[in-house]
Amino acid sequence: MLQRLFVDNYKCLVEFDLRFDHMSLLLGPNGTGKSAVLGVIWALRQLVRGVAKVTDDAVFPTSTITRWQKRPDQKFEVQVSLEGERYDYRLVVQHELRTERARVIEETLSVADDPLFTFTMGEVHLYRDDGTQASYTADWSESALARVVQRDTKSRLSRFVEFLSRIVVCALHPPAFRAESKAEDASLVRDAANYADWHRHVVQENPELIQPFMERLRTRLEHGFSSIRLERVGKETRDLVAAFQTPSDGPRYELRFDELSDGQRALIVLYGLIDLARGQNHALFLDEPDNYLALREMQPWLGTLEDAVGDAVPQAVICSHHPEIIDYLGGGCGIFLARKQGGLVVVEKPDFREEQGLRLSEVIARGWET
Repeated sequence: MLQRLFVDNYKCLVEFDLRFDHMSLLLGPNGTGKSAVLGVIWALRQLVRGVAKVTDDAVFPTSTITRWQKRPDQKFEVQVSLEGERYDYRLVVQHELRTERARVIEETLSVADDPLFTFTMGEVHLYRDDGTQASYTADWSESALARVVQRDTKSRLSRFVEFLSRIVVCALHPPAFRAESKAEDASLVRDAANYADWHRHVVQENPELIQPFMERLRTRLEHGFSSIRLERVGKETRDLVAAFQTPSDGPRYELRFDELSDGQRALIVLYGLIDLARGQNHALFLDEPDNYLALREMQPWLGTLEDAVGDAVPQAVICSHHPEIIDYLGGGCGIFLARKQGGLVVVEKPDFREEQGLRLSEVIARGWET
């Protein structure tokens, strides 16, 4: 589980320290850094996976430096609990403001304060689980941790990289979802446009998960939903297709995934992230998942997610303004982000007193939450 995130000099986040639980709901007005928090987690994930360099647009380009800061360094720290051990990761990115170039000047990983890996000023020191050590130079423009050869997948170093790589960070955009899949993909992109590829990968690796997923969708999707499958349309190409049964045992018909409504596609993906991710150690960080859901669809999904957290889903963090989500989750796991004088974002726990006689969403709407 990701327990702590520290960010300094990234957009509106300055000396920002946030603690997560198994289930967390990020609340606050627009511009208070909720999406920025998820952006940092996405960027760290991409960097440690080795699929991006520090200056890539989706990672830490110079444009992400806090505008009212004059310092060229950005600092990031995460604390993760895995199998009863505390992992501490730290990254410092230094920018050259005139040329908009950047480099990693510090990257470290430790367990219970014992170093596993350090990368400082271009030199790597590796501390293996068996007590041996190694040193070498590495490229300053990327994560040296991502380039460590992982021969032992059960090592502590591998365990941390695997956890961070499996985090799902999504702001769903159903109009971009593709029905066509030309290959499997073990990772969802930021807007989940490649869901068909991810679905194909999961079903191939864990076919036993598809039946419970179908049963869930039959109770949650309306208009006679029957099943969803991958149909072969070429040698390597598959189309994600949903089947429906008209009322009173009428004709059966099929629609490609991209022919479904935006809300139907969003529901399929949101339930897929619970049922098809089962046992895959995917922590979920979701930005406004309610955008395409009807009111009567939202609470059943929230209840399913809440029941799955800590079991099928190790952790879930949601950003939302929606009153239904705020009232359902906010009282127990809400974290309020606020901008104070000077633009600094601070973390506050909503002060919700039931004797006020108002729902938490109404308390927040009136500005009485702190």
